[in-house]
Amino acid sequence: MMAASSQFSGVKTPQYHSFPKITSLQCHSAFSNWLHFASFHSPSYTKSSGILIQRHSCKSRVFKVSCEEGSVDVIERKRIEKSRLGEAKNELTCVMKFGGSSVASADRMREVADLILSFTGESPVIVLSAMGKTTNMLLLVDTIEELFFIEELHHRTADELGVDRLIVDGHLEELQQLLKGIAMMKELTLRTRDYLVSFGECMSTRIFAAYLNKIGVKARQYDAFEIGFITTDDFTNADILEATYAAVAKRLNDDWNSDPAIPVVTGFLGKGLRSCAITTLGRGGSDLTATTIGKALGFREIQVWKDVDGVLTCDPNIYPRAEPVPYLTFDEAAELAYCGCVLHPQSMRPAREGDIPVRVKNSYNPKAPGTLITSSRDMSKAGLTSIVLKRNVTMLDIVSTRMLGQFGFLAKVFSIFEDLGISVDVVATSEELDHVVEELERIAVVNLLRHRSIISLIGNVKRSSFILEKAFHVLRINGVNVQMISQGASKVNISLVVNDNEADQCVRALHLAFFERADTSMCSTLYPAEELTRPLLCLETRQNSPERAAH
Repeated sequence: MMAASSQFSGVKTPQYHSFPKITSLQCHSAFSNWLHFASFHSPSYTKSSGILIQRHSCKSRVFKVSCEEGSVDVIERKRIEKSRLGEAKNELTCVMKFGGSSVASADRMREVADLILSFTGESPVIVLSAMGKTTNMLLLVDTIEELFFIEELHHRTADELGVDRLIVDGHLEELQQLLKGIAMMKELTLRTRDYLVSFGECMSTRIFAAYLNKIGVKARQYDAFEIGFITTDDFTNADILEATYAAVAKRLNDDWNSDPAIPVVTGFLGKGLRSCAITTLGRGGSDLTATTIGKALGFREIQVWKDVDGVLTCDPNIYPRAEPVPYLTFDEAAELAYCGCVLHPQSMRPAREGDIPVRVKNSYNPKAPGTLITSSRDMSKAGLTSIVLKRNVTMLDIVSTRMLGQFGFLAKVFSIFEDLGISVDVVATSEELDHVVEELERIAVVNLLRHRSIISLIGNVKRSSFILEKAFHVLRINGVNVQMISQGASKVNISLVVNDNEADQCVRALHLAFFERADTSMCSTLYPAEELTRPLLCLETRQNSPERAAH
């Protein structure tokens, strides 16, 4: 693993390189003939390796992109097997995922292309998010006039990179018609919402693939929903189905063996098994796309490129002295992801199942070592790994109106959540909470406590007593009352609930005590002592967050 570690510390690109020249690029639009709210042709079915795979047949447009004939300097790609690209049917080696901030402009796309080419021994699959804040912008578009900002961003990027606007013009026209339909119907269903936001990834990948081809690096664009990403029909938060792995592996390997080209795949997107409509994988879904591809092709490493130096000890926006965490286990990373830290909550599952290391790196600072996530690590000296803050939490304090310990009480509580379609570990709106309280008050006394925050301490379970002792000492001398404490089923997560207005300073004080080896007496009292409140046995739900759509 040391060799792999040093490999990603950044390599200077040689001055002269050779690579096969190309003069044209075919870009296939996946949206033809199903513009109106993602209406599709009838699906057909085929069997591959005993797995039923659903295919969607649709007509597609072909765009021609002319490339410059001038000399092109591109790094010579040396295979691990010491064979050149095109001279042998070698294999794809890793997946490299880049988030929206990494490809937010033409300049950033150039830097990402240079970064990819700096890894001389790799034949990567590239997974991209939408450019910058495109996804959020798409969700905020109310009028055709507001579409101008999205159109201008992609046209300007294509012009600056020297690629033809035609590769995105078709999608922009379809997006305009879709917005007209939404305005006419005065309704945005979850299915239509997924279709709407899919345009961001479809356009960013086409621009980037066209740019790679322009500079002489043979690349091929793929829409994830057309290469076998089969999901549940849970729009806005779909889950990858098992049939995806065989389908994706077959498509990418077959194309690579017949005509080697760097695959550039849309992150975040899939296709519903029954509806055949476009689905999205939830916040940070491009991470899940990357790890799914990594497992499907059996890669030796999955790289997730962000805009921070790996997974950090806390949010740098809260405490600028946050430090990168060099190593994590899959369990630790999954808990951090669930708490909203850097990665998609489900992204660790394929990597864990395939036992494939995940490396989190900074595309703005490639020389930073980043964070390496593996199945296990040396925990002998590990204490606290990271502190994660989740704001705007609402707690429900539920007390039975009948005899304490009444048989079936908790079953009735959770059945109410089930009947209303609400999970206590997923987002709940204020309207949903009102319905929950109304139903729960029939069997219990309910107290709704808003404006709370959860501070999650991710660390070594074997040192949980030490972590709790030190954490409570820090909070006590700062006059902060902990209103609830719980330990996650994974046993690497200890969560504390405090008031929202105390949360930031609690994180700073805890970070100072655990990671900077300071005497906790240095953590001077930050808040006056509060009147003690009784501990709560409660359920917690989380309010909608504007970051949920970011990926």
